[in-house]
Amino acid sequence: MFDPEMLMAPFIIFMLIVAPLWLILHYRSKKQVSQGLSEHEHRQLIELASKAEKMAERVETLETLLDQESPGWRRKV
Repeated sequence: MFDPEMLMAPFIIFMLIVAPLWLILHYRSKKQVSQGLSEHEHRQLIELASKAEKMAERVETLETLLDQESPGWRRKV
């Protein structure tokens, strides 16, 4: 019923073609991750950090305005 020789051809093809490609692509991606951020990603990170700083300043300004206009707004939460 079950013939182990039927699995030999797919196994050999897997070991000769798929496994080496898999290993090459795996270690190539590991190398890219270990190199850190690309120049484009670094620029994006700096841009996002500056936007976050501006957002923090705006929130602080809004909180200051709310403290002046409605002193108990923090307790309403």
